[in-house]
Amino acid sequence: MEKPRVSASPQAIVTRFAPSPTGFLHIGGARTALFNWLYARRFGGRFVLRIEDTDKARSTQAAIDAILDGMTWLGLDWDGDAWFQSHFAARHAEVARALLESGHAYRCWMTQEELAAQREAAQKERRPFRIRSPWRDRDDGPADQPFVVRLRAPQEGETSIDDAVQGRVTVRNEEIDDFVLLRSDGTPTYMLAVVVDDHDMGVTHVIRGDDHLNNAFRQIAIIRAMGWPVPTYGHVPLIHGADGAKLSKRHGALGVETYRDELGMLPEALFNYLLRLGWGHGDAEIISREEAIQWFDLPQVGRAPARFDMKKLENLNGHYLRAADPRRIASLIDHRIEGALGRGLDAGDIDLLTRAMPVLTPRAKDLNELAEAAQFLFKLRPLDVDEKAAALLEGAARDLLALVHESLQKLDTWTVEATEQAVREVSEAEGVKLGQVAQPLRAALTGRATSPGIFDVLALLGRDESLARIGDQMTGKGK
Repeated sequence: MEKPRVSASPQAIVTRFAPSPTGFLHIGGARTALFNWLYARRFGGRFVLRIEDTDKARSTQAAIDAILDGMTWLGLDWDGDAWFQSHFAARHAEVARALLESGHAYRCWMTQEELAAQREAAQKERRPFRIRSPWRDRDDGPADQPFVVRLRAPQEGETSIDDAVQGRVTVRNEEIDDFVLLRSDGTPTYMLAVVVDDHDMGVTHVIRGDDHLNNAFRQIAIIRAMGWPVPTYGHVPLIHGADGAKLSKRHGALGVETYRDELGMLPEALFNYLLRLGWGHGDAEIISREEAIQWFDLPQVGRAPARFDMKKLENLNGHYLRAADPRRIASLIDHRIEGALGRGLDAGDIDLLTRAMPVLTPRAKDLNELAEAAQFLFKLRPLDVDEKAAALLEGAARDLLALVHESLQKLDTWTVEATEQAVREVSEAEGVKLGQVAQPLRAALTGRATSPGIFDVLALLGRDESLARIGDQMTGKGK
């Protein structure tokens, strides 16, 4: 019978991330993967990736690819190959048969009508619905009729979990019903498959959302019936929106690829932000990957739901944009600029974009803003001028531009300091504030009313391009 083979010593810590490929890797799943990855890396263990693809009707290859791609982008590397739960269905059924033989499970011929009647009775009596099968203690059902296999769950006493996040949690066993292990077509249920796979993969720590806490008590019933060791559980509170409501798309419950492709986030920023969603190390906000591995542990995970705040993520992303290697950031936005311009960038353009990063990044919070701010560097003359910029070029502004043009032409060197001195001389000679000169100059050079520092713009564009753009506006060639 095929089992997953995970090489790890009996003492080694093994964590797992087990997403269902029915959708993309959303932000909550990414945080679960991160916490499991960090715990394994912190303690020298193994981090296993298992795709729970037993729901063939809803599982898609696109979702599988997105999960693998999203984890790779975040740097959450898994040990060994990715496992697929559907490959081990025969093993799951084998365990169900073993439970039948040991008396810990039984065949149940209850009909849908009987189940509905029990559910209706529970509703009328205003009590929780718990399945009570008449077949629990008998095995003389009709041989020619389909049946399911149910766990014979304990009905007396209590089950407790010493959860690494939630603390000690206890339920009365009478609250655990005899849930299905094998469906009438012989296929295993999620509840059975996840227990068998965790055991066979040697998983020692199950770290997941606290919406699975109730499942843990049912899964422990299977584990004890098989005589297997119970893993350590750590149920992490779910993520809520900034308003305290359940996280939704309007709060930021999006796929990881959306943060990368559409919102222009860096992987290190999302990594850092997800880390701080529900976990902390003193007052530290900016935490490197190495520090996260060194510091992470489950007792520091809070018991209250974390609140997702897009503004905080954007601020963190801005920090990482400024700290990143300029050439790397240039390589991440060149295609965004090309798309806006409708043409490609050559090697010289990429070099200019790289040199512009220290000037552009202080004003941007994401790659989209950065790409938009950089477009003026590569626009062809005569520049298109937006409405706000056009207003800055009216009246006496063109006369000031002519004076600036004349002053800049006289420069022997073209530096930030030299161009600033030339423009200041014009403002002082004309008795106007520097801003009254800089504003039309900015409009002429960039076609926009806002830009990086105007003297940085002059330095980046260079003498010939700068003078030509100013000249276009002096002569009315601008669009």
